[in-house]
Amino acid sequence: MTTSRSVLVIGGGASGNAVTVLLRRAGLAVDLIEARPDWNATTGSGITLQGNALRVLRELGVWDRVKASGFAFGSLGVTAPDGTVLFVAEDIRTGGEDLPATLGLQRPQLQRILIDAVRASGAGVRLGTTATSLEQDADGVRVRFSDGTEGRYDLVIGADGRNSATRAAIGVTDKPEPTGMAIWRIAAPRPEGLDRADLAYGGPAYIAGYTPTSEHTIYAYVVEACRDRASIAPDTHADEMRRLARHYGGHWPEITRHITDPKKVNYTWFDRLLVEGPWHRGRVVLIGDAAHCCPPTLAQGAAMSLEDASVLAELLTGGRDWDDELFQTYHDRRIPRVRAVVEASVQLGQWQLDGVRDADVPGLIGRTMNLLKERP
Repeated sequence: MTTSRSVLVIGGGASGNAVTVLLRRAGLAVDLIEARPDWNATTGSGITLQGNALRVLRELGVWDRVKASGFAFGSLGVTAPDGTVLFVAEDIRTGGEDLPATLGLQRPQLQRILIDAVRASGAGVRLGTTATSLEQDADGVRVRFSDGTEGRYDLVIGADGRNSATRAAIGVTDKPEPTGMAIWRIAAPRPEGLDRADLAYGGPAYIAGYTPTSEHTIYAYVVEACRDRASIAPDTHADEMRRLARHYGGHWPEITRHITDPKKVNYTWFDRLLVEGPWHRGRVVLIGDAAHCCPPTLAQGAAMSLEDASVLAELLTGGRDWDDELFQTYHDRRIPRVRAVVEASVQLGQWQLDGVRDADVPGLIGRTMNLLKERP
């Protein structure tokens, strides 16, 4: 393998940005295209990053900025709907003892940090651009772009999310499926004394929770059964979230006062996806949500995407031929770990949907998190 090889990354989310930085560091020529002109840098409420995600961010060289921008904590509180704390559990340090167990961060801030790393890497970046066709031969891929241009690459990495056009273009027919739950999210000021994530079970929603994302901010969320999106007018989003949130105590009354602007409230269904067969076809390979996604019940979605980027970059820059064997090795390293996260995340929600009261929630979470302490 020579460092003159060229790679196209389709999608500028966490996995696409991360793999771009890592491949550029190894001297490969990398272009990244992103459909959204704003590179997803202005939307989103917050994100919970556990230690195994922080480990990859440290590998990318952005850990210091992430640490300075976010809010690190090491425990999770479980409360009754009225705010009474039932118990506090210590989070498992899945990234090792030298990293926090968990860090909350405003999602746009994480994206801006990763964007800066991509820019600094020297990768070619084209925003507002998609791939309209992928034509493969034995040695590479001819790509036509939405702006009428085209290019040839030794490898194409599809990092374009759960509704990946790349996945469909290479004939992978798996699609995300709704799990039956949906989530309302909003960013809000951090109430005094809120210094960890808390979850309330019961009340009018399945879960009401919040996570500190900086010294001054949090993101709050309420999980309910999914409803037809078309039946919820966008200008009622704040009213709908506030209607659910007002039934919760503790810090919730103060949080609820800030649920006023419908444009700042996000409503999303929980989906499940795990591509069971190979994650590649020829010289096109899938990473991140294009290959797998799950409900955020374990807060591991971004971590799994970042780990994909790390493992794939390690293999691509290790001197091996870029062939079916390499891409199968990537799949084989990732699938047991990703399967465990997807299945556990879905199961935690399904127990709630089914009203199972004696489910071994702590046991399932503990087993999964201890698995993630091992390096991917």
